[in-house]
Amino acid sequence: MMRGVRHLRRPLLFAAGWVLTALGIVGLVLPLMPGTVFLILAAWCFAQSSPRFEAWLLGHPRLGPQILRWRQSGTIDRRVKFIACGSMALSFAILTLTDAPPIALWVTGACLLAAGTYVASRPEA
Repeated sequence: MMRGVRHLRRPLLFAAGWVLTALGIVGLVLPLMPGTVFLILAAWCFAQSSPRFEAWLLGHPRLGPQILRWRQSGTIDRRVKFIACGSMALSFAILTLTDAPPIALWVTGACLLAAGTYVASRPEA
């Protein structure tokens, strides 16, 4: 890795951690966006950039339990799986009502199907 990029790695991961945390919180409130995935990614970013904020996120009473469950056993709560897959399906349904070109529908559908399959195939807590 180049020296300049290596120097920016920590601040970029720290900033990404906060953006992902914000998206995760929004996802907990909005039914169309699964928040747990963003929180898991945020915890990884903080683990690489700020152990203090990683500990804060893992210890948070509302945000931490799903991340800890994922780290300890690789499991996803059944309710969370249902919400995540349902959100993806609903998002795709809404996308089909737009003027999106067919290639966008195919690519988005394939990505959502892959993500949904992965989430659905994880063991349940």
